[in-house]
Amino acid sequence: MTHELIEKSKKHLWLPFTQMKDYDENPLIIESGEGIKVKDICGKEYYDGFSSVWLNVHGHRKKELDEAIKKQLDKIAHSTLLGMTNVPATELAEKLVEISPEKLTRVFYSDSGAEAMEIALKMAFQYWKNIGKPEKQKFISMKNGYHGDTIGAVSVGSIDLFHHVYGALMFDSFKAPIPYVYRSESEDPAKCRDECLHILEQLLMEKHHEIAALSIESMVQGAAGMIVMPEGFLSGVRELCTKYDVLMIVDEVATGFGRTGKMFACEYENVQPDLMAAGKGITGGYLPIAVTFTTEEIYEAFYDDYQTLKTFFHGHSYTGNQLGCAVAIENLRLFEVENIVKEVGKKAKELQSLLAEFKQLPHVGDIRQLGFMCGIELVLSKETKEPFPSEKRVGYHVSLKMRELGMLTRPMGDVIVFMPPLVSSNEELKEMVAMMKEAIEIITSEVATALV
Repeated sequence: MTHELIEKSKKHLWLPFTQMKDYDENPLIIESGEGIKVKDICGKEYYDGFSSVWLNVHGHRKKELDEAIKKQLDKIAHSTLLGMTNVPATELAEKLVEISPEKLTRVFYSDSGAEAMEIALKMAFQYWKNIGKPEKQKFISMKNGYHGDTIGAVSVGSIDLFHHVYGALMFDSFKAPIPYVYRSESEDPAKCRDECLHILEQLLMEKHHEIAALSIESMVQGAAGMIVMPEGFLSGVRELCTKYDVLMIVDEVATGFGRTGKMFACEYENVQPDLMAAGKGITGGYLPIAVTFTTEEIYEAFYDDYQTLKTFFHGHSYTGNQLGCAVAIENLRLFEVENIVKEVGKKAKELQSLLAEFKQLPHVGDIRQLGFMCGIELVLSKETKEPFPSEKRVGYHVSLKMRELGMLTRPMGDVIVFMPPLVSSNEELKEMVAMMKEAIEIITSEVATALV
């Protein structure tokens, strides 16, 4: 049966962000999960070292979350949100507004983070048209930014590996630099921050009259390799957006719901976005729900008689799905009763000390962390920061070695990603970090030796 399933997967599936030739050489099928571990069809267990792509909070098969879905199933699984609402979607919206930045008072549901960002872009675009400023149509996004894979989200993204092939499909956007301190000339966080803010202001000064909004990930650029922004950058961007009358879209899809040690990462600098996308951890990693938050001012720009055609003509079949909203409500209750965000903040300090030991490794160039978002950048030379040759795929082979040792993750190039479930204990963190360290030592040593 095991062999048959693997052959079926090879014959019929096309996996996301996966070169299927790689999968055919190293297939893996997950059958079950318990706590922060998953088990494959051969019975081998693995730590879920990347929270099933950055979204698991309480671990797998959390009793209270399972029960919330079962309880909702006894009522109804789904009904549309087009022109009407439902009970859990309504109750969840109230709870989300209570925990989000105070100026965000409205919630628009969708199914994924990319869709939540797509919605934010369309809202920002139409907002200016609705208030009589149709010339504001352009967007600014940050270099190395990633907001998802729909065409709008790709258009405000800037990772060539993912995006360049779709260039002809994308709309043009302005790109502003973001502080990548490790790769900067000075390696001085404040100087790097100020240089990037200066360039952004020059762009806004020249083009603000045609710019609708700026999109930015909150505090950490995830897909770019866990690039953590220096203190004051996000708040500096907020100030510039306000000064030049440009909407600020903050992407909290990966960073939201406790991942960084705050409920939302923008809380670190008391930033109030005009629009904010969130998802992933919203249901504890159970079901696909995402949200776009916005202010009352933006909402009011769409509120009018139908004949004015100011309606926001956007929606998805499963928007506001009852099962997803019900489990999200229970997830937020668990956040409160189990003090999840505060616990992540405490355990992140222990994790920081564990990761500090990696500095001794000869091919670890940089360690970046905010809460439970971590990236370890591997380099051929610590002194010159020279990367490994890309064809050696060091990060990929480290992840395969980690799988062999009993932990799953996906690297970003040669940046090893570590984003464990938020309930991971200190002891579990130690075990996972030890596996990661061993895999890095083995693979980087082998590749570096072969290159001599």
